[in-house]
Amino acid sequence: MDNLVLAYTLVVVGLLLLAAELFLPTGGILFVLAIGALVVGVAMTFASSTSRGMVTLISVFVIIPIVGPILIHYWPKTPLGRRFFLAAQNEDDTLANMPVNLELEQLRGRYGKTLSTLRPAGVTEFDGRRVDTVSEGAWIESGQWVRCIEVKAGRVVVRQVDRPPDLENMEPTDLR
Repeated sequence: MDNLVLAYTLVVVGLLLLAAELFLPTGGILFVLAIGALVVGVAMTFASSTSRGMVTLISVFVIIPIVGPILIHYWPKTPLGRRFFLAAQNEDDTLANMPVNLELEQLRGRYGKTLSTLRPAGVTEFDGRRVDTVSEGAWIESGQWVRCIEVKAGRVVVRQVDRPPDLENMEPTDLR
């Protein structure tokens, strides 16, 4: 009976060592010890009785697939698990808060003149600055007035307008 207690103790220790391998950085040493303890423990139960050995072996093969996914679920929350997984991006580090996109956000509502034909993408000049823009879908010929209506995902969306309101009384030749 003492050998049977030792056999089941080795099986339990083997299962615990398998679980500990996920949470401790041992380089596989605990895994090797766990497999050794499981093999010796199951072999000792087989030496005691073949039917008891089969029940122990089946129990081990049932427990590992049940407990394994539970342990793996909690593994990324451990210090070792955090080293294996990338951290989620901060809410403040989104695309909209990048410095380049913050500069483009200042163009919202401003008027500019197309330097190239927007088909639907092209180049527009806003206050002497060349900016890659996209029309709402329609082609806009070169030299037309546009207004920035939206900035999303680093893209400046423009809509064609007749003339900026503050320049209604000016002639196109006055702008040169």
